[in-house]
Amino acid sequence: MSDIVPLNSQPEAAIEQLLDAAFGPDRHGRTAYRIRQDMPWLPALSFATVDADGALIGSLQSWPVALTDADGQQMPLIMVGPVAVAPAHQFGGHGRAMMDAVVAAARTMGCEPLMMIGDPEYYGRFWGFAADGTAGWEAPGPFEPRRLLALSVDGRPVGGTGMLSPRISVAA
Repeated sequence: MSDIVPLNSQPEAAIEQLLDAAFGPDRHGRTAYRIRQDMPWLPALSFATVDADGALIGSLQSWPVALTDADGQQMPLIMVGPVAVAPAHQFGGHGRAMMDAVVAAARTMGCEPLMMIGDPEYYGRFWGFAADGTAGWEAPGPFEPRRLLALSVDGRPVGGTGMLSPRISVAA
């Protein structure tokens, strides 16, 4: 038995250890890390899976990022990932349950569109993520365009052109 809980209920060291086990300690050089560089993950859209003993076996982080156009204007987005499950617990539906939780929370909140770098066949089939609106998007590192996915949580189309980057807060 496992439970989905807020990720911020888990020790940071345990989260990092899980990410290293799932993706390797060299994960920090990947394009996804460059897109969200120096941004804090969003507690309301980040989840953990714990086993019956309360041990961390899965994590899903979401990040405030943006699509920055040539004029420096930013379209806010929420980057989902990494979705990590401890190797001994993979293929048990834990990642899917955390994805269900983040998509449901995003729809309830009516937040910015979700985006991720992932398998379109999997993330499209279960949650509707697609590369349809991302053809004009660039990333600060190598990526396969078909794996750059977006999901509108409020029905508005997702599109635009520019570079994916950390989100810059602008004071009102």
